[in-house]
Formats: sequence, C-alpha cells, structure tokens
Amino acid sequence: MSDTDVRDVRTVPTRAPGSAPTRPTGATRPTHPALTTLGLVTVLLGAALPMIDFFIVNVALPTIDRDLRAGPALLEMVVAGYGVAYAVLLVVGGRLGDMVGRRRLYLWGLAAFGLTSLACGLAPDAWTLVVARVAQGAAAALLLPQVLATIQATTSGARRAKAVSLYGGTAGVASAVGQVLGGLLVAADLAGTGWRAVFLVNVPIAAVALLLALRTVPETRSPHPSRVDVPGTVLLAVALVSLLLPLTEGRAAGWPVWSWLLPAVFPFAAAAFVVVERRAERAGRTPLVPPSLLRLRSVRSGLAVILPFSLGFGGFMFVLAVALQDGLRYGPLAAGLALAPLCVTFFFASLAGPRLVARFGRRVVLAGSLIQGAGLFALALVFRTQWPGVSAPALAAAMAVLGVGQGLVLPILLRIVLSELPAAQAGVGSGAMVTTQQAGLALGVATLGTLFLTLLPSLGVQNALIVALLAQLATVGLNAVLTFRLPRVVR
Repeated sequence: MSDTDVRDVRTVPTRAPGSAPTRPTGATRPTHPALTTLGLVTVLLGAALPMIDFFIVNVALPTIDRDLRAGPALLEMVVAGYGVAYAVLLVVGGRLGDMVGRRRLYLWGLAAFGLTSLACGLAPDAWTLVVARVAQGAAAALLLPQVLATIQATTSGARRAKAVSLYGGTAGVASAVGQVLGGLLVAADLAGTGWRAVFLVNVPIAAVALLLALRTVPETRSPHPSRVDVPGTVLLAVALVSLLLPLTEGRAAGWPVWSWLLPAVFPFAAAAFVVVERRAERAGRTPLVPPSLLRLRSVRSGLAVILPFSLGFGGFMFVLAVALQDGLRYGPLAAGLALAPLCVTFFFASLAGPRLVARFGRRVVLAGSLIQGAGLFALALVFRTQWPGVSAPALAAAMAVLGVGQGLVLPILLRIVLSELPAAQAGVGSGAMVTTQQAGLALGVATLGTLFLTLLPSLGVQNALIVALLAQLATVGLNAVLTFRLPRVVR
C-alpha cells in the first residue's frame, strides 16, 4: 500500500453519545481481517441478488397476470410488497449486523433469500406470491446492509475506494441486468417454468454464495453493539409504509379512502421519528439512525443526491419495461436486451470512477449528471421521431450515454457517504444509505410509474413515455444542482 493510500484512510475518533461528531483525521488500518479478492466477489454476488430481484419481475408481470389471473392491484403488490418490506427493514438489518456479526447476518440473509425465492417460484396463486415477495424483501433487508458494512470494516485506502466503486457498479448493472435476465428466463420457459424461473434462479446462486461466504468472508461487528431501537424502528416503519403504500397501491386499487388518509400520517410519523431519535441520542442511548451521522457533510450531502437519483432510476426502469412491451410490442427477451448497452457502459464507467474522482473530485458527479441528462433527452428524441418503429439498435446509442452518466454518479455517491462513517457505525450507516436508495427506487416506481399509467389512456404510450422521461430529466437537473453541496475532495 502506498503512502497516498494510507493517508486516504479516515476514521472518526470515539466520542461521547449525543456529542457532535468530529471530522475524521489520522491514518488507521482496519482492525478486522482483510477482505480477500474472492471474499469481495462473494459479498458482491450476495448484494446483486436483492438488487436484481427488485427489477427482474418487471418483464415477467404480463406472464404472471395471465398465469395467476392476478389483476392490476395484485401485480403492483408483487412489486410493491418486496420494495416496502425491503426499505422498512434495511436499517434494522444494519443494526442487527453490528450487534450479532455481519458475516452471520449475511449468511442468514442469503439462506432466507434462497428459501423465500423458492416460495415465490412455487406460489400456487397471486396472494401466496405477494406474501412470499414480502418475506423475500425482509430477507434482502437482512442481507444487503452487511455487504457495505463488511467492505467498510475490512478494507482501507485505494482498496476500499475500488471495492465501493465495484459495489456501486454492481448496484447499477444488477438493476439493468435484472430486466435482461428476467426477459431471457421468461422467453426460455425452462422446463415449462415460465415466469417462475425468475425467482427459482436465485436458489442455486444463493447456495453458491453461501458456501463461498463460509470460507472467504471474515466476521466483523461493532465493538460496542447496541440493542435495536424499538420505538425508532416502529416510527420509521409507519413513516415509510404511510408514504410508499398509497403511492404504489392507490392507483391500482382505485384510490380508496385509505390511500388518501395514509399520506396524512407520514409527516407526523416522520417528525415523531426525528424527535425520538434525537432524545435517544441525547440520553446516551444508540438510536436506530443517529442524528449525529447527518451532521457529517459527506453523509448529509451524499444522501441528498442519492434520493432523487434513485427516484429517477427506479421510475425509468419500470416505465421503460411497460412501454417497450405494451407500446412497441417487444417480447420479454427483446425488452430486456434493449437495456444491454446501459449495463455495459454503466459498469465500465463505474470502474473508471476512482481514477477520475482522484483527479477531478465532485466534478465527476456533476459531469455524470449532465451526461445522464443528455442520454435521457436523446432517448426521448428517439421515441418522439421514430415511434412506432423504434428498434433496439435505434435505442442503443442513447442507452449507452445514459449508462455512462449513471455509472459516474451512483458509485461515487456511495463512496462519499461512507467516507467519514465511524467503523463502529458502518452497519447502521450502510443501512441508512441503502434505505434511502431503496425508498427512492420505490418512490420512482410509484410517482413516475403512476404518472405514466395515469396519462396512458389520454395521451397514448408514446406521449406518456416522453412525459415520464422529461419528468426524470427534472430529477437529473436537481441532482446536478445538489452536487455543489458535496465535499470538493472525495476521499
């Protein structure tokens, strides 16, 4: 390791509960065993599973509808049930990893994810599938926070920067690959499994990751673990459910009374959560999400950009899957493969990120946002001028530009958020970050998806899609503005 690498390693000194955090200084190495290359591949494999599963179901929804006679409301619950359970429990999953060991929670999460995926694949009816998807989301919430927390605790310097960039690349590529893989599996109809294969494929992958993790992933935990903050957990769950559930299910259910009442609960639950967390930290207890973490500029500013980025990305993936299949009559495989250029360029851009950010700092995120905006505008132009004869090759250039922009944004944002986190709070900090990302994805499906589906009857698929893309372009503009609040130098 070079001198530069050592100087890049920052930690936060131990401080009294409730006191203001200090800026990390000094140079330290991880106190836990180092994560090997195979260990990093193993944890990233586990991370890819829940990321893929959020999107893999999109291209399978028409087939699920025909097979199980699900209807619009239950189909949205298949998507939303996973996303809501995932978002609500992520911070709890991070805290449990700090307490009982991140490797142990990673193994439990993998096993639970494999079993719940099997339950999804064998579901005899739509309601059983919904219940299994909720359980699968809960398993994902146990699994995913342990990945970033393990990377944070077992790497340092340039190796940590590369590992976080690879995690960010995995997050973006897995999201797009989910729809490509979903289309491939549905079209292949392996042994007559049809849509069930999109869930059953997780079982052998989880088993392989579990065996590898037993040999390659070191155990880490917080040196001063705390109990789960029950009041904070309940209030966070109420806040997220009251926001996400009506947005994701209201339209499909015909906007019943509860879909209007629940959003009114959200601001009160969110305010109560903030008050309870502040009181807990002042009293010397460890809250679910320590407010002091948000006083770190890297955490506060990074999360502020991750939220609109994830909102736009989640909405884009959902709307595009529907538009390609229902509007352009692409099959599941063709709809998935249309995203292949985005996957490729996202991955390579994420690999280039560490070298670029070392030279240009936060300007890389600004450049990525502008490139992403150019890709979205080009995509909207293709749909405007070539509809209804839009082919996958016609989309390729715009998709490739879009992938470059996204690949220069997300991995660097994740690195920024983690850069000043105390090692003892790696789990809760990672959980809070992934919760923000997941809530943003779910909000994107709910808001941009609802906008698209609401405009569909009056405007048609083409114009509704263009409006949704321009709405996402507005979130990219917000991202570009917020990048100026990020730290100038990215550690």
